[in-house]
Amino acid sequence: MSKPPIDELDRQIILATQEGLPLTTTPYFDIAQKLEVEENEILTRMQKMQEQGIIRRISVVPNHYAMGYKANGMSVWDVPDEQIDQLGQQLGQLPFISHCYHRPRHLPEWPYNLFAMIHAHDRETVEQRVAQVAEILGDSNRGHQVLYSKRILKKTGLRLPVERK
Repeated sequence: MSKPPIDELDRQIILATQEGLPLTTTPYFDIAQKLEVEENEILTRMQKMQEQGIIRRISVVPNHYAMGYKANGMSVWDVPDEQIDQLGQQLGQLPFISHCYHRPRHLPEWPYNLFAMIHAHDRETVEQRVAQVAEILGDSNRGHQVLYSKRILKKTGLRLPVERK
């Protein structure tokens, strides 16, 4: 089933929010003022676009470096494929893992299929947390590595062009 195309106001809402919501106490009101519509219209349309999958999510993306989390380790694990969903759910619940996901192996060079990002103030803490994960995984852990970030990468989704062609 195909999604209905967005109309011009939906497009304007996306353009007004794709770099982030205004950093004010009334972001939706501010967008409405800019687009000359009612605030409720913005909220209703954004909710509908989210339900349709046009907008995946609205969330805060903190800069962990600015918060003092300078040791960032992507732990990669070789676990049995038939256990990956259960193990991923378990690891994703840990308070020190920001995201956890399944990725394909690339044998023979890359046997890892479960990735879990660990942020900490220092590498020693990351290593302690990796040891905790290894303990949780137990015999399901057939090997792992930690890949440390060297720089921050700005994560962005699709951006609409400002002018239609």
